[in-house]
Parts: sequence; structure tokens; C-alpha cells
Amino acid sequence: MKEAAFETKIIPPHLKQYLSEQNYDLYTPIDHAVWRYVMRQNHHALKDKAHAAFVDGLKQSGIETEKIPNVAEMNECLSKIGWGAGIVNGLIPGAAFFELLANGILPIATEIRKITNIEYTPAPDIIHEAAGHAPILFDPVFREYVQKIGSIGAKAFATKEKQELFEAVRNLTIVMEDPKSTAEEKAAAQRLVEEKQNAIVGISEAEKISRVFWRTVEYGLIGDVDQPKIYGAGLLSSVGESTHCFTDAVERLPFTVEAATLQPKNVTEMQSQLFVCKSFEELMEGAEELANTMAFRVGGTESLDKALKSKSVATFELNSGLSVTGIVHAILKDENGEAIYVNTTGETALSVNHQQLEGHGKDYHAKGFGTPIGLLKGNIELEECDDDMLKNLGIVVGNYVDLEFLSNVSASGRIVNIIKNNNKVALISFEDCTVTYEGKELFKKEWGTFDMAVGSKVTSAYPGAADPATYFNDSLKEVEVVEETPAPLTELEKLYKQVRVIREKNTFCDDCIKKLIDTYDELNRSHKEDWLLRLELLELSIVNPKLNHLVLPLKKDLEELSKVNSLKNLITNGLKLI
Repeated sequence: MKEAAFETKIIPPHLKQYLSEQNYDLYTPIDHAVWRYVMRQNHHALKDKAHAAFVDGLKQSGIETEKIPNVAEMNECLSKIGWGAGIVNGLIPGAAFFELLANGILPIATEIRKITNIEYTPAPDIIHEAAGHAPILFDPVFREYVQKIGSIGAKAFATKEKQELFEAVRNLTIVMEDPKSTAEEKAAAQRLVEEKQNAIVGISEAEKISRVFWRTVEYGLIGDVDQPKIYGAGLLSSVGESTHCFTDAVERLPFTVEAATLQPKNVTEMQSQLFVCKSFEELMEGAEELANTMAFRVGGTESLDKALKSKSVATFELNSGLSVTGIVHAILKDENGEAIYVNTTGETALSVNHQQLEGHGKDYHAKGFGTPIGLLKGNIELEECDDDMLKNLGIVVGNYVDLEFLSNVSASGRIVNIIKNNNKVALISFEDCTVTYEGKELFKKEWGTFDMAVGSKVTSAYPGAADPATYFNDSLKEVEVVEETPAPLTELEKLYKQVRVIREKNTFCDDCIKKLIDTYDELNRSHKEDWLLRLELLELSIVNPKLNHLVLPLKKDLEELSKVNSLKNLITNGLKLI
């Protein structure tokens, strides 16, 4: 039974390639038991530790304790607050992740952690996404913050080195969650992450946003530094971390954006440092503070430099309203270090108001694009010229003109077209045109039509396309639906299923009692290391007189199993609930 996301939100076409489906039948009875254990533990542990919005949100989100949630049903609940859910396969590129959040779509990885990683997993899973992220979204201010940081993150430039780090982290999460991974493979994956981390010089915009997101949405505390409440999904969804974060092993600091961006995040072990905000409003202020330092708001040569360093498709916008989308390849600067001419390489498109200009798509500008930036001599802002001013400058269709910029870039040719954006001149096209700078040809007439983007200033630059639906249309991947058939249940999984069915029916007939006793006998014969099903059997045995004779043997088994260091806390916490 495949369950597609219930589409209450319009998902931008270029993001659909990252979305998948939930095949609910692939969850095993042990998967449901893992979900139940974590949820019961968290309900118990978090009732006095979590922000009130989380406790209320759990009730409103439709998430049940007894079984893994159906994402389509979650989506329907999220639609009440204007959000939706998008099913993704593990880690997706940061820009795509943040753009989904900006559009009010919660990315949900539907995989679930293995029982061996029940306390903490570095890989995204449905416990983290559904039980951690979804409930707290029902707080309107926090929801606004998540959407705000999503919109900022979607406009954050990354470097090539940052992209390589993402791939290394993605590999690490896969290796750490795979029960077949050897210690050597885990160590190698960790070393690769450290290697890629060390290769990064400086902190990119994307890394800053990632760190702030990590220290707020994922691992944030709120309130008083000495007695805070939990709101971060990484803490809310982790049996171990929700307790660990209140111990002396964790340093708790007042939240500031500057402090939150200083240290790289650690995805492989429990956090040793957490930040406490005073309120969700403080997070909003912090997000704005960070956004005001970024290329999409600052503009200028600085923003072009970030686009150049990203080595990927980016957009820069001029103060005429014209946007250029492509890979920035070269920036010519004057003696003051200000950009006076910009070149893109490969497929480039021109847009106005996020709509691609007809005839100026990447098929037309397939080999790149170049344009001068700045004032004409006489301090003339060409984009601001009305028809009379253009006529006085000789800028009329059919005329041959020689435009000279303050930078000493000159464009000489016959004007064949002028495109305006409302009252601003946005694009002038020339034939027989030569563009030069101090004797060097930047554009030769034999290259064809010269389309000059008009603008004296760069007002914004950001990764991706101004009109992504059009720019990425022919490169979008079809979402491949893989038909997966659930594997036959193992003998242990059959035992888990049997106990679950009996518990849910809540009718303990003689046959049910016999099945539970037989289950315990089979555990002793063939599954001496299993602790979770023994906890579930103990839970039923304590409340049912016909099973009371199993209580002491089960407790003895669990006491013996708890001598294994990795199981001690799990079993102890499970016994506390029973």
C-alpha cells in the first residue's frame, strides 16, 4: 500500500525530483516496536522538559504512540496550519531542503532507525521528522521562524568545498545507520567528513545558515539558561539526548547568531554545547540579522564574488529589475575592486520579475552571457532614462551608438531592440557590436547580437534560478517509483507482530495467553539477545494475572541483558515506564 503525500501545498516543479513516496507496508513489526518505545519514552521524559507548544502539538498533529504515522494523514493535519509534508529519501541538498521549508513543506524521511541506534541516529528518520519537527510547528511564531530561515537558507551561497562536505556527511549518515557497516568503514567515513571539513576556508553563507538551523530548529533550548525547555527536533526525538542535554556534560549558552555560527555541527554524537533562546521572537530577530549580511540582500560586487566562488548556477539581479541566471565565470573589476563587467559560462537565461524573457532562455544564451555594470559617463543611470533622455543619448532602435561607461567599458553598435521593465530600461540589444575595455575586446561583432543587461548596480545575488520552473524544466528528473514488495517476516518479526496484535486487541483469551507464553519460550530458545520484545512481554505480564509467573523470569533476563553497556540505559528507562 503506497501512500503519496497528501498535496495541500503546491510544490515547485524543480523540487519534485527530491520527493518520494511512503511504502507503509515495508515497516516491520520491529520498526513499529522501535517507534512505540521511543514515543513512550519521550512522552514520559518530555512532559516536564519540552516547550508547551510541543506537548500541545503532539495532540494536534495526529501522531500516535502505538504505530508509525502515515504521512498522508500527517499531511492532512498539517494542512490545518497551512503546511504540508513532502516525503524525501534521507539527506537532500541544503538548498532544496530550505526551499521546501520556505514553501511551508516539511521534508520527512520515512526510513526508521534500527533497533541498534534506537537512542540516537545521525541519519534523518521518521522519528526525528514526525515526532520531532511536526508537533512544534503548531506554534505560530516558531512556524514563522522555520519558514523564514527556510527562505533565507534557500538564498544562501555554498562553495564547492561545502557541496563536497555535504556528500561526505550524507555518506557518513548512511554508513552509521547501516547495521552491516564495519568499524573500519565507520572510521573511514568519519575521516572523510573531517577531511572535507578541514578543506573549507572561511564560512560560506550556506554553512552559517546550516549551523544556525542546527543550533535552533534541531538542537535548541528555550527560556532560562539554568532551567530551559526543549524545542529542537534533534532533542525531542532522541531518547538519549533529551536526558543528556540537562546533564553537566552539556554547556548551555545564551543564543546569539554570531555564537551559533562559530563552531561546526557534529552529526555523529550527542551535543556537548547547546544554545538557549529567550523566545521564538528572538530567533526571528536573529534570522533577520543574518539575512542582512547575505548576498541576496547586500548586492554589489561582494554578492557577485560569492556567486563566482559557488561555481554553480546562480542569479544576479540589477537595479533595472533584470535578472541573469547562469554560472558566473569571470568578473572584471576596476582599480577600486568594483565589478564593471560580468561573464557567465554555459546556459544562461534572462528574467524580469522572476519570469524568463521570451527569446532569452538558456537555449538562446547557450554559451554564456556578458554585460557591463555601472554608470554611463556623465553619471547617467541608463536604467532610469525615459524616452526623451534615451533619444538625447541617441539610444533609439535603428541608431548606431557608442555607449561609454565611467569604467571605460564601451559598447559600439546598432540598436535593434530595447526592453523595459515598467519605466526602467532593462535590456538593449545591438547588432554589429563591439565591446571593449582599455583596448581589450570583451565582445566581437562576429559573435552575433550583443544583448546588454542594463543596470548601474547589482542589487542581489543568490544560488539557483530567477525562474526555476523554466530554467530547470528540461533537466528535471522524473521521480522513479520503485515497486518494493515487503520481505517475508523473520521468525523474530513474527513474534513481535503476534505480541502487538494481542496488545492492540486488548482481549486476553486463553489462546492469546498461550501465544504470549510460547513467545517467551521462543525468545529463550532462539533470541536470547533481544531486549525490546521482553520489555513488551513484561508490560503485559504485570497487568495480567495469567501471565504473572513470567514477571520474575523476564525481569531477570532484562537485568542480565542490561549488563551490556549499550543496553543499560534502554532497559532501565523501559523498566521505569512499566
